[in-house]
Amino acid sequence: MTDRVTQAYARLREADRPEVFVHLRDEADVAAEYAESLRRGGELAGVLLAVKDNVDVAGLPTTAACPGYSYVPDADAAAVAALRAAGAVVVGKTNLDQFATGLVGTRSPYGAVRDARRPEYVSGGSSSGSAVAVALGIVDIAIGTDTAGSGRVPAAFQGIVGIKPTVGTVATTGVVPACAEYDCVTIFARDLPSAERAVAIMATAPGGRSWPADVPLAAAPGAALAVPRDLPELDERWRAAFAAAVEQARAAGFTIVEIDLDDFLAAARLLYDGALVAQRWDAVGEFVEAADYGDQETGLDPVVAGIVRGAARFSAVDLLRDRAKLAALRDRAMTVWGDCAALLVPTAPFHPTIAEVAADPVGVNSRLGTYTNFCNLFDLCGVAVPAGEVVESDGSTAQFGVTVLAPAGHDAVAADVAARLTGTPRDPSSPSWPEQAGAQAFPLIVFGAHLHDQPLAGQLTALGARWAGPVSTAPEYRMTALPTQPPKPAVVRCADGGASLEGERWVCSPAALGRFLAALPAPMGLGSVQLADGTWETGFVCGDDAASAAPDITAAGSWRTHLAAALV
Repeated sequence: MTDRVTQAYARLREADRPEVFVHLRDEADVAAEYAESLRRGGELAGVLLAVKDNVDVAGLPTTAACPGYSYVPDADAAAVAALRAAGAVVVGKTNLDQFATGLVGTRSPYGAVRDARRPEYVSGGSSSGSAVAVALGIVDIAIGTDTAGSGRVPAAFQGIVGIKPTVGTVATTGVVPACAEYDCVTIFARDLPSAERAVAIMATAPGGRSWPADVPLAAAPGAALAVPRDLPELDERWRAAFAAAVEQARAAGFTIVEIDLDDFLAAARLLYDGALVAQRWDAVGEFVEAADYGDQETGLDPVVAGIVRGAARFSAVDLLRDRAKLAALRDRAMTVWGDCAALLVPTAPFHPTIAEVAADPVGVNSRLGTYTNFCNLFDLCGVAVPAGEVVESDGSTAQFGVTVLAPAGHDAVAADVAARLTGTPRDPSSPSWPEQAGAQAFPLIVFGAHLHDQPLAGQLTALGARWAGPVSTAPEYRMTALPTQPPKPAVVRCADGGASLEGERWVCSPAALGRFLAALPAPMGLGSVQLADGTWETGFVCGDDAASAAPDITAAGSWRTHLAAALV
């Protein structure tokens, strides 16, 4: 039973990455807990978990990569508690850019976290240790945090998946704040289904943001996908990699729409160059101000200290002005976004070496946030996925990644787009991760023109409905062909002479279902339909008078069979 634990600790030793973990639990303790996890069962039974060291794990020190800040919490952070309750086993606490301030993974007294494949390159930060622990196969999933890209940039550099949910969807209780208003708890995994399963569980923890009533549950098959018209900071090789990703999106059926990112990029600069950075001071400013730069026990990183101390120079008026500026930028940016389901961007514009970061720690870090810094400021959700490789000028190969961004609450859309981009198989009967996390969703049974390949299916996909596969009714229904445009069937329940009819299930939000019903023309309506398994779900029904006046096609058994016979 403990072979997985033995393999994990052996992998860490073989990889020679002592800087990945700030606190590594004793192997025997983890093995015992792992065996107990398998015995108890649970959705994550036997899953090994690493936790970024600004997120509390009961009984383990939380340092935020600053020894002098260390404390030992009595309780798990909300997200950790949810994963452990589902069976996940914590291996240890991972290294990070101190106080989650940075995108490089080098700003830590516990050592610069090196890239999993190219040790002379940075791992990406601030969730550096978490991403590398997953990439090396030491753990199955890892918790990160993301304020400016910390849950996405490391995912790109390590060739793994990073999900950054809508701000507040996962409770931040037990997380050392960076910029509390914009902080997100994130997850890393080697594949999208594992990441979705974990983030769904984390999002069930108390204290998270409620799902809106109109939450979309999928992207439409031919949805529009926005991409940047210009790509600042990318060289020719990285531009070519992104162009290939865009073509992959086109091949997956998306309509590509080029947009200008000027307002997005202007907002990105506000995060550190403007008064919004004052939240860094609010989080740890008093500690930093009192700390001694030269005190080894304190372990304060000078770059991080400079950023936090510099945040104290802003006034309340400065902050109000920058908030107003941010709101204006967001309004303009979302107007440019238009009706696109999502925005596809390079996760990072380049992959620097540790030496390059040391030579210009602030400048390189700022460039890395080009396509990430604006995300939480605009209340977007994001899914970072691998998208190939780039052969660098030195002959080494870098991992390339893209991020799918979507509006707040549209997490299922971002995940759906990411799945189609990466060719990840989807089981239509499986709910999206927001549904698993409590987003309200109602089934709708259809029989005719709203089947997924029929003319009116777009009315449902436009409302964010998710196709959930075929169904059959109880053997007590009949079907007639209504003389409408486009043609559609009427399905009615009958006392005798009925049959089991084939249909399909869609799933949609309560608001979407209400809008759909309000627009439904007579004689169609919604009512309860009994399925073959005896359950009842909402579906299309028709008045007896209209149904009786139309030709009976019950013998066909389905609308598609009827249409096929009519063409013969």
